[in-house]
Amino acid sequence: MGKAENILWLGIKELRSFLHDFVLLGFVIYAFSLAIIMQARSNSQELHNASIAFVDEDNSELSRRIAHAFLPPYFQSPQQIVEKDIVSLMNKGKYTFGIDIPPDFEQYVLAGKRPEIQIDVDATAMVQAGLGSGYAQQIITTEVADFLSHSEGVPLSPVNLDVRIAFNPNITTAWFTTVMGIINNVTMLAIILAGAAIVREREHGTMDHLLVMPLTPFEIAMSKVWANGLVITVAVGLSLYVVIRGMLAIPIAGSIPLFMIGVVIYLFFATAIGIFLGTVARSMPQLGLLYMLVYLPMNMLSGSNTPLESMPPWLATVMQASPSTHFVLFAQSILYRGAGIDVVWPQFLAVAVVGGLFFSFAILRFRSVAAQSA
Repeated sequence: MGKAENILWLGIKELRSFLHDFVLLGFVIYAFSLAIIMQARSNSQELHNASIAFVDEDNSELSRRIAHAFLPPYFQSPQQIVEKDIVSLMNKGKYTFGIDIPPDFEQYVLAGKRPEIQIDVDATAMVQAGLGSGYAQQIITTEVADFLSHSEGVPLSPVNLDVRIAFNPNITTAWFTTVMGIINNVTMLAIILAGAAIVREREHGTMDHLLVMPLTPFEIAMSKVWANGLVITVAVGLSLYVVIRGMLAIPIAGSIPLFMIGVVIYLFFATAIGIFLGTVARSMPQLGLLYMLVYLPMNMLSGSNTPLESMPPWLATVMQASPSTHFVLFAQSILYRGAGIDVVWPQFLAVAVVGGLFFSFAILRFRSVAAQSA
């Protein structure tokens, strides 16, 4: 048999082994389905349906306008209460925000004075409190400014800012977190599956069987790369079409096939890391520890969580040597902004070159370890 045929049949053996490992199989299904759905449904990073109470001691047109300005989906409809009930109701957790407009508020505003509005916030709901207090200040300021401009007949400012948000007009968190979740899971599972394949062969004693056969270490490693890469590629494609587009109805601006080509290129690097760690680790617990040391910094500094521009310049420069950084760049360009190959080919090339170099290094390391075991 030729090398290509050996790699094919060894890869099929690897796929059968994976399908019989129900823990890894379930983990892959969970990572690209339920985990993505939970990220999309969670509103922990944005204000949503916050409960709010309203004390109107002024009972004026301006106070009513302010009350009616708090609208869904950010806030629930404001509930009118009396001032003495604010503390007790917030202590019971019934309201996250309480707004108290004092008497004669409208008169003071028209007189050019600066009256105060009290905003009580339940900070035990930390994310809602932090975001909601800023929203409340902006809403009140906007309504007061609009009220004064209509009362005096002239605008307060000669300039009106017209903000246009591209690619995510409503700044919906789910549009970002779901796609970034898939990108992060590609790296995570490529490392785990490839590394686990090497460690599993050693723990089951089948690595020695492979080494005494007329097979080269390159053929053994390549079979694990294409088999585990195929699993991840299929999972990513199904997740984008079925989960992202179908179940969550999140739009994808660019070409999914073009992104899948980039995924295949990147998988040579990610699976090479798994193979390298598999040659270092002697057991699955050791592989897990090594995985955490490698994956967490690479993921946190790749730009999927925070932009490279917010990092120190020297660190952003160092991360240009990591294919994961370029993977995130072209993934965001394609899936968010609809970029074509004419835009992302530099990132494709960088991933291919650096990934190819590390893949060669991992194969040499695997060959060295295999020679010592033979």
